[in-house]
Amino acid sequence: MRGAARLFAWVAVPVFVLGLTVGSAVAQILTFSDLDGWQDDDHRAALSTFLDTCALLQDPDWAPICKLAPKAMLSRATARSFFEMLFRPVVVGDGPALFTGYYEPELAGSPVRTPRYPYPIYARPPEVQDGQIWLDRGAIETSGALRGRGLEIAWLEDPVEVFFLQVQGSGRVRLPNGQVVRVGYAGRNGHPYRSVGKEMIRRGIMGEHSVSASGIKAWVRANPAMGAELLRHNPSFVFFRRLPDLPPEKGPIGAMGRSITTMRSVAIDPIYTPLGAPVWLEKNGRNPMRRLMVAQDTGGAIKGPQRADIFFGTGLQAGEDAGTVKDGGRMVVLLPIERAYALAEVE
Repeated sequence: MRGAARLFAWVAVPVFVLGLTVGSAVAQILTFSDLDGWQDDDHRAALSTFLDTCALLQDPDWAPICKLAPKAMLSRATARSFFEMLFRPVVVGDGPALFTGYYEPELAGSPVRTPRYPYPIYARPPEVQDGQIWLDRGAIETSGALRGRGLEIAWLEDPVEVFFLQVQGSGRVRLPNGQVVRVGYAGRNGHPYRSVGKEMIRRGIMGEHSVSASGIKAWVRANPAMGAELLRHNPSFVFFRRLPDLPPEKGPIGAMGRSITTMRSVAIDPIYTPLGAPVWLEKNGRNPMRRLMVAQDTGGAIKGPQRADIFFGTGLQAGEDAGTVKDGGRMVVLLPIERAYALAEVE
């Protein structure tokens, strides 16, 4: 989903079930020699990320794998052997992949409203329940439905950054005293995400190959009235929660309730790719990538078997890197051997 459609949904996704529903998608088993660049990756780094959430996978297919995983951390060679011995690469879907990127913004803010920081981010109001359709973005912003209720977590200086913080789903707010407040996804208003970038293309504001997160921000800031109306094209509105116990060196919380890892965690569609599974990415484009990652997150715009959003890390540079990614290639999920062959038999 890159910097245009990132929505966390960790409270609503079942993470303990391995069952992979592929619908009408085609599943094809490969060999590891079929994976471009497989031998050159740091499999130990990928295994370390896999271990962060392995204990959550309690399906019988995963139990022996997760028991053996710590012993494979001795070296890159033992980690690579671990994956090759216990998994099989499976391509789900017969279409080209679409890879995008997301990140964790770090923004200046204030614990109270000031002339410099007049735009709030909100906690979820108690009347908004998971799965419920509540007021849309336009109604929330124009009716004042959240004002004066003590739901403000922090105040930011730019409404565009508020919007993109909601798009990314988590962030860090640096207060004037130097304190950093970590915030994470706490729910949304139930409306589906609509891409602002696609709407700009439809209106002829930007071309298909020139639209980017930085370009959207710049245009909205240069055209504040029209920009505010454009952002309301996306009716989805995200609420946040404080994460006071999240260490600064850890990444934001993903769909499995654990921190995600820079350039090793991806958001996927859990209908096709099980959360917690290793995923091999062959991303083409300007900066090609051949890397083993772990499916530890989901997103409102991540739909389909060949769809992945790469977590680029925290801060401005990560945002710039993530915001320019919209590339094709191939995504391969690594499944336990028995599960892989069972899936092939079904197909």
